[in-house]
Amino acid sequence: MPVMPTAHDILQHIFGYPAFRGRQAEIIDQVVRGGDALVLMPTGGGKSLCFQIPALLRRGVAIVVSPLIALMQDQVEMLTQLGIRAALLNSTVDRETARATQARLFADELDLLYVAPERLMTDRFLALLDGLAEGGRLALFAIDEAHCVSQWGHDFRPEYLQLSAIHQRHPDVPRIALTATADEATRKEMIERLGLSEARIFISSFDRPNIRYSVVEKEQPRRQLLDFLAPRQGESGIVYCLSRKKVEETAQWLNTQGYAALPYHAGLEAVTRSAHQRRFLREDGLVIVATIAFGMGIDKPDVRFVAHLDLPKSLEAYYQETGRAGRDGEPAEAWMTYGLQDVALQRARIEESAASEEQKRLETQKLSALLGYAESARCRRVVLLHYFGEESQPCGNCDACLNPPQCWDGTVAAQKALSAVFRTGQRFGVNHLIDVLTGRETPKTRDYAHQRLSTWGVGADIAAADWRGIFRQLAAAGFLRVDMGEYGALKLTPATRPILKGEQRIELRRRPLPSPARKDKAPRRADFTADLDPAARAIFERLRQWRLEAARKQGVPAYVILNNKTLKSIAARRPQTQDELLAIHGVGEARRGRYGKDILTLIAAS
Repeated sequence: MPVMPTAHDILQHIFGYPAFRGRQAEIIDQVVRGGDALVLMPTGGGKSLCFQIPALLRRGVAIVVSPLIALMQDQVEMLTQLGIRAALLNSTVDRETARATQARLFADELDLLYVAPERLMTDRFLALLDGLAEGGRLALFAIDEAHCVSQWGHDFRPEYLQLSAIHQRHPDVPRIALTATADEATRKEMIERLGLSEARIFISSFDRPNIRYSVVEKEQPRRQLLDFLAPRQGESGIVYCLSRKKVEETAQWLNTQGYAALPYHAGLEAVTRSAHQRRFLREDGLVIVATIAFGMGIDKPDVRFVAHLDLPKSLEAYYQETGRAGRDGEPAEAWMTYGLQDVALQRARIEESAASEEQKRLETQKLSALLGYAESARCRRVVLLHYFGEESQPCGNCDACLNPPQCWDGTVAAQKALSAVFRTGQRFGVNHLIDVLTGRETPKTRDYAHQRLSTWGVGADIAAADWRGIFRQLAAAGFLRVDMGEYGALKLTPATRPILKGEQRIELRRRPLPSPARKDKAPRRADFTADLDPAARAIFERLRQWRLEAARKQGVPAYVILNNKTLKSIAARRPQTQDELLAIHGVGEARRGRYGKDILTLIAAS
């Protein structure tokens, strides 16, 4: 009898990796033995292996539920490169191909089948699963992006609520639910709605140490974005905006500034969206300007930055969106600019929604956590990981660590600001209030006779830009709210009373100033091949060109052939034989068989 391969055998010989990372081995063992698992693992942490390897060790086919067509296509192309039998069924598949795929299922010719949740829950497909189960041909169910089941999450997909039905129909088939992010509330919701109360829960560290986090006060956002992008010309990245109109305008403007930028939002035709996404995945140096409609499951490893021109909806959303950067483990950056208007827009979105009061309360809590992150004087990473229940030490790789903000006793300044809001009748926006506090006469202050107020000019010793930061921090902390119905009028909340009565002290952050002494610590990315000798660098470039041509012939992204890290290892070690090539991280037997001759010929000719 042939000896059954182990999980490590498959990892090494098929995927080309020498060892498991983190808790991968535990998770795989749990599923192979027939147990359920809930896996919370950061983007780039190796979630896919946790169901792909069990699919190869258990009898039958693994059914992988995925919400995104592009992600399915990428995964199937990647697995096919490795010699693994994989297929997909979704709305892009024609009837003839779907019939052929179903025939392969019952002929035991598939290891993994990727399915959209809408397709999975049709009577026709459920009947197909019943037929597979009768023959013992169902290996496992994998539910990717499992946070989509959360009705209070930003990526909610109604079809995910029905997925518990597959366990009711096939209780003996193990399930693995996976997500890159979930706070405590979402975690509980996934367990409840997917019926995973008996599942083992595996929580990996949420830390992405290669990502540098920065938040700046919104002043001239386009100029600030250009300043951020300038040293990153030619790199792939994502710029998130809140509205479709802003996405279109920003993409068009970036193109006039010399950046190859494409818009992406739900209002574009499906064909255009798909074309833009495929270009981003297959080409280098493109910038996608997008709403949150873009990104979930994007597998492109060399996204070097994610920039937010508007405040995201929650810290969880922010973590997931920024997590699309640096999947290859190389340095990447998460940059965000926000201002008082962003706070107002997000609060208005919550208040004006048709959601229940309980849901509004939860969304307000999530927004408050995000604002706390943005205004924190502590290490960004410490605040971010604490939100997910993980304690850590200052990272030394965020703006707060590299240029620590100064804090000061802002109690008196806060009292002046809040008093100005009260004395002017809670009817004016921040610009007018700053005019009152600094004693700056304008037609508007004269019309309302605000020079007669006791708060007129009491803040003349503080610059207008600093007052803007004070008002923003007061709004972020919940002492002020912005009334969008009255042109951004600031209004007091009940929380202000202790401050106005002198019963509560408040600490504020000073506006950060550029520090020439810290220029050497400004975010920058070292040349990926800087540590290679000249000959190896030349080989690396020739390998990249060969890979590009191979990818074009096959119609797949270049990283599906071999990623940059693997190409760099080949260039550095210059293998001379097929066995030496197989020892390279990320090659594997199928890739060696498919590309080994070309690679060794290229090296020999160098």
